[in-house]
Amino acid sequence: MSGPDWLASPRRIRHGAALTLVFASVLAAGAATGSWSEDPPEGRNPAAPSTRSVASSREPDPDRDRDRDPAEDAADAAAEAMADGKSGTEAAEDAVSRSGDRWASVYSQGEYKEFEQALDGAYTGVGLWARRAADGRIEVSKVRAEGPAARAGIRQGDRLTTVDGRKVKGRPVTEVVSLLRGAREGTPVALGLERGTRAWRTTLRRERLSTDSVSVTRLRDGAVKIKVDAFTKGSGAAVRDAVRRAPRGAGVLLDLRGNAGGLVTEAVTAASALLDGGLVATYDVRGRQRALHARPGGDAARPVVALVDGGTMSAAELLTGALQDRGRAVVVGSRTFGKGSVQMPSRLPDGSVAELTVGHYRTPSGRGVDGRGITPDLEVDGGAQERAETVLTGLGPPS
Repeated sequence: MSGPDWLASPRRIRHGAALTLVFASVLAAGAATGSWSEDPPEGRNPAAPSTRSVASSREPDPDRDRDRDPAEDAADAAAEAMADGKSGTEAAEDAVSRSGDRWASVYSQGEYKEFEQALDGAYTGVGLWARRAADGRIEVSKVRAEGPAARAGIRQGDRLTTVDGRKVKGRPVTEVVSLLRGAREGTPVALGLERGTRAWRTTLRRERLSTDSVSVTRLRDGAVKIKVDAFTKGSGAAVRDAVRRAPRGAGVLLDLRGNAGGLVTEAVTAASALLDGGLVATYDVRGRQRALHARPGGDAARPVVALVDGGTMSAAELLTGALQDRGRAVVVGSRTFGKGSVQMPSRLPDGSVAELTVGHYRTPSGRGVDGRGITPDLEVDGGAQERAETVLTGLGPPS
């Protein structure tokens, strides 16, 4: 799989900016790359501060402009455009693009509301996951059981060629996902697909679907695999409950591959299931240092292996780094994505939302993640889960 091309240069992103880590007080949000679903591709914090008092014009202040806040630039641009009868959102997008912030994004009021609702465990879409192959083609990596895509006979491995007549080959997967999702149930979306030599078109109706971001399965030797696709509301508690219900002494394989990020409060809750208190991460917001801590009382003895890949990102990297630095898990797989920057939302005059980078987080040992990712203790290209299970068996039961 090739790397996402939206890392190469700053872009104006509205629909598909599944790339922020939003901190407010002690919570944050993030997302993943690699294999994407219509489940919340981007973390949002409904409680995050999102309002800013904006005047339509102001007198220049050289001292203040020397250290301008890009969010203020976006808000001013939007206000000035609206005063001229133009689109404030488009003006804000231009300002954000000029900021050079590769993680920046601007969302319409409806789009942002959709992301907030998705973090509550639901989204509107057709129920499929997608990934970008090395040749730029978009492939279906997973189909949600009983969803619109499954009922239409779409299968894993099918190639998605068009969405509503738009060719998707070479597009960032985030943009493709944004085309599949919608604000309202019942709206149609026309798909062009290929399977082998067969090519066909089908029109699906979007439905309100739950995310079901955590699944639990039993492995050999009684070990438990906990797969976390995204840190949506309640996922941290689901991880905690799965750990508590695992047989005594059984190992835990925490699968964070392709994790779509989400609320960092949920990632910290998940960390609390495997740590007996202590530091999970530190972060800064405009120079102010803060910290996230696990709650005491977690299972700090059970063997744990964390399985990661290039789609493990943001909040999932935060969790991985904490378990690795604290000596709590052996990390197996491939280097993670490297998204460790912090974005804050600002409400613009027209109701849209701009998010721009205000800081970065670090693992307990002080490692920066942004642009670097996390290197596994055991790097594996193929057969990662099999190797992870072998490692987990070798760790043995707690003494």
